[in-house]
Amino acid sequence: METHLADFIKDTPEGQEAEAILRKCVHCGFCTATCPTYQLLGDELDGPRGRIYQIKQVLEGAPVTASTQKHLDQCLTCRNCESTCPSGVEYGKLVDIGRKIVDEQVPRPLTQQLVRTALKEVLPRRWLFGPAMKMGQMVRPLLPKVLQNKVPAPQSAGAWPTQAHARKVILLEGCVQPSMMPNINSATARVLNALNIETLVVKNTGCCGALRFHMNDQDGGRADMRRNIDAWWPLVERGEIEAIVMNASGCGVTVREYAHFLQHDAAYAAKAEKISVLTRDISEVVFAHLHILKQKVQHKGEQAAAFHPPCTLQHGQKIRGITEQILQACGFKLAAIPDSHLCCGSAGAYSVLNPEIAYQLRDNKLNNIEQGLQACTGSGCSGANILSANIGCLTHLQSGTERPVNHWIEAIDRLLES
Repeated sequence: METHLADFIKDTPEGQEAEAILRKCVHCGFCTATCPTYQLLGDELDGPRGRIYQIKQVLEGAPVTASTQKHLDQCLTCRNCESTCPSGVEYGKLVDIGRKIVDEQVPRPLTQQLVRTALKEVLPRRWLFGPAMKMGQMVRPLLPKVLQNKVPAPQSAGAWPTQAHARKVILLEGCVQPSMMPNINSATARVLNALNIETLVVKNTGCCGALRFHMNDQDGGRADMRRNIDAWWPLVERGEIEAIVMNASGCGVTVREYAHFLQHDAAYAAKAEKISVLTRDISEVVFAHLHILKQKVQHKGEQAAAFHPPCTLQHGQKIRGITEQILQACGFKLAAIPDSHLCCGSAGAYSVLNPEIAYQLRDNKLNNIEQGLQACTGSGCSGANILSANIGCLTHLQSGTERPVNHWIEAIDRLLES
């Protein structure tokens, strides 16, 4: 795509990156076929091709309007379009650049500013979010439905393994997961312990940086990234760990891209590159030791389940089919889910900021899951669980169904316990 950047962006690192991305786009439109918002809204401006064209106009100096901001806001950043694109357009990076410039030029209404500020200031800080979540759980029956959807019932974390192993990995606990679903982290540690790997949690870590960065507080997001790197670096530098493990795919895709986010930071670029290289999704670690896991899992007949692969796993990290193979090797019969490539509508803070679209996508996803489970035959299908790999997807899907929705690592952990 021919591009002529305006002077304000032309000679900046962001401008050079955006121009390189734009020049790859041939406007073929393949991306619109797999864009969730385009499928729902039917508006070219709410599909990747239309948004790319709007960003191009902004970068070329065209007037920016609230309409442009709205169409960019309504993008889930699911990156399904990247999986579809035959030209390798890195849409996710382009939309981050476009949104930042648009927000600088279009002031948001006060109500939007207040909601976004609350999300950016509370969610990434465990010392604020944890007590708020506990209070919400105490009064959960009294809350309106829209808030109940974001407040899961209290959960026990279970025991953290104490056995030491020669092989060690770091686990990022995350910002909201320890308060909302603490068992995911401890279940991860127990499964890794069964594989003879010790899980370390490092103090002074927290949000991966995604939440603030993708809500256009890019400086705040990068500060979160630097804090995590500083906390991990002594163990990394001494060679005491072999990987940094993510059990929330949204965090995983972000930490894998620390090298990109901090490439122009002279003090952190090399460290960020090392962190990105060391980062692994929990599915990759477990899959590499599947022969050990299969020996330790005690099968109790075939169990049915529906697995929803988060967008951050299949489109962001490009990890496809690994988790499914693990579950099947451990005795799960997985239902075939129509349109499994489509987003469930969670998308970080999206379900709070764009609830109408988010809940439509959730209901579509759950309907597809039910179709897959209804086609399932054999024992256990009627009571099958929904499994996924990201805290946002888990809470979002659970708000629309009576079926239990769990992290897949918890399902493996239960098999090991049995």
